[in-house]
Amino acid sequence: MTYLIRRLLEALLVFFGISLVMYAMTYVLPGDPIAALAGDRPLAPSVARALREQHHLDDPLLVQYGHYLAGLFHGDLGTDFSGRSVAEQMADRWPVTLKLALTAWGIEAVVGIGLGVLAALRQGTWTDRTVLAFTIGATSVPVFVLAYTAQVVLGVQLGWFPVAGNTDGWPTSYLLPALCVAAFGLASVSRLVRAEVIENLRADYVRTAVAKGLTRRRVVGVHVLRNSLIPAVTYLAIDLGYLLGGTVIIEGVFNLPGIGQLLFQAIRAHAGPTVVGVSTALILIFLAASVLVDLLNSLLDPRIRHD
Repeated sequence: MTYLIRRLLEALLVFFGISLVMYAMTYVLPGDPIAALAGDRPLAPSVARALREQHHLDDPLLVQYGHYLAGLFHGDLGTDFSGRSVAEQMADRWPVTLKLALTAWGIEAVVGIGLGVLAALRQGTWTDRTVLAFTIGATSVPVFVLAYTAQVVLGVQLGWFPVAGNTDGWPTSYLLPALCVAAFGLASVSRLVRAEVIENLRADYVRTAVAKGLTRRRVVGVHVLRNSLIPAVTYLAIDLGYLLGGTVIIEGVFNLPGIGQLLFQAIRAHAGPTVVGVSTALILIFLAASVLVDLLNSLLDPRIRHD
């Protein structure tokens, strides 16, 4: 219980720190969002004054942040300058982001673990070197470069995947963007699994199992993998929270109407309340996933609770 309380307090402090910085960065941007709301036609002074009062734009930054936190504690993510609830805008977009994130997460888990085990069992061969080269390349290329390249080559030139949108449904419309999202995590999982499998293959319990006459397939499949996958599962659990909030660029490139695209469009339009509301929801998801993983790890290894 003490460990749980400590982790929750740490997560709360992290949330306040990140959300305050994010709020400050959003609302110190130059320009008047109320004036920009009307475009070329100026708003009536009374309307502009009412909107500024409604959104507390004339208050000091910390006062504005306090008003936002007060609404957040009541489950209100805020409203944009047009009067639309941020939570309602997000509600219709969650299914798209969930499909994309879970598809990418599945690719990371299956392909990443498979490549890691294959490379470990073929250590020093061309297979191992090929997997290593792939992981280095996947972690070196920025995600937006990978996304645009995949879109042009695999979507436009070869025609293997839809270029944009989700009109073809799941999984057709989601495979290519999910591959781009999963590239970095897939490489990390495969390298992590490779290192763990190699280390466990040299362990004493493996030599004991072989001496008892167990087949290599049983030793690797039952004993080695069981111990080797614990760090990978931990990484994948944390990465799921990242994937739910890390699809901003991909959804923008592939024109997928998800949470990431909503945030992408809000940033371009300088829609501060929407940026803050969406970012807050994503921060909470990531922190919740992080705390949950820490608690599961503490149950698996009680020494963690005493660190």
